[in-house]
Amino acid sequence: MRRVLLAVALVYIAAVLVLPLVLVFTEAFRKGWENYLSAFTDPSSLAAIRLTLLVTVIAVPLNAVFGVLAAWSVTKYQFRGKALLTTLIDLPFSVSPVVSGMVYVLLFGAQGLIGPWLRDNGIEIIFAVPGIVLATMFVTVPFVARELIPLMQSQGTTDEEAALSLGASGWQTFRRVTLPNIKWGLVYGVLLCTARAMGEFGAVSVVSGHIRGKTTTMPLDIEILYNDYNFTAAFAMASLLALLALVTLLIKTVLELRFADELAGTRRH
Repeated sequence: MRRVLLAVALVYIAAVLVLPLVLVFTEAFRKGWENYLSAFTDPSSLAAIRLTLLVTVIAVPLNAVFGVLAAWSVTKYQFRGKALLTTLIDLPFSVSPVVSGMVYVLLFGAQGLIGPWLRDNGIEIIFAVPGIVLATMFVTVPFVARELIPLMQSQGTTDEEAALSLGASGWQTFRRVTLPNIKWGLVYGVLLCTARAMGEFGAVSVVSGHIRGKTTTMPLDIEILYNDYNFTAAFAMASLLALLALVTLLIKTVLELRFADELAGTRRH
């Protein structure tokens, strides 16, 4: 039975995960290195790469700060609305990204709730970079907080209470006690948030307007290239996005091994 279960798991992983990745890289290099590299010389594709990295650099740190603050509030304090806050953190997991994008259009679009005021004041959100950042932030909100909340709950409040009793301020307690205890969980959550931000399609597709060279991220650029029958460039861009995800996975694995070693060393001491 153990061998059967292992075989089923390996076949499933190979069919669902490994085979698609192999096909992506195979199609990307089908016409050789020159055609593969030429796909990245297109100004629109380069703009899509830059925009993806820009949105990730903005959204991930903001969600990391929010995740730490939310986890701190949920695990260290008792207050009214605590259950509601926890539910709202999980909301992006249950709401379709397309729906979230439509909500932003209804709020900030030209015919939206505050769209006319934004237009009169020369502020662009929908079909511009701010809208893409907001949509990406929405879908990636839970990752850091959901990684830290169970970790901080398991650690309890004993260390913080000891630091406060010895005269440490709130900031000193966070910086010298709490942050070192959650650092690997925080890094792990940031990596997951980064991977999700770079690969987001649904919400960004709604708010971007698909203006190639201006508001298209890498996933949107892949769709445009594929619909234009430029398969080599589409798979080349897809392979770059997959490579970024694999690098994130590799870093995650290394951190997990490092974290496991530290835990083992702590137990020995």
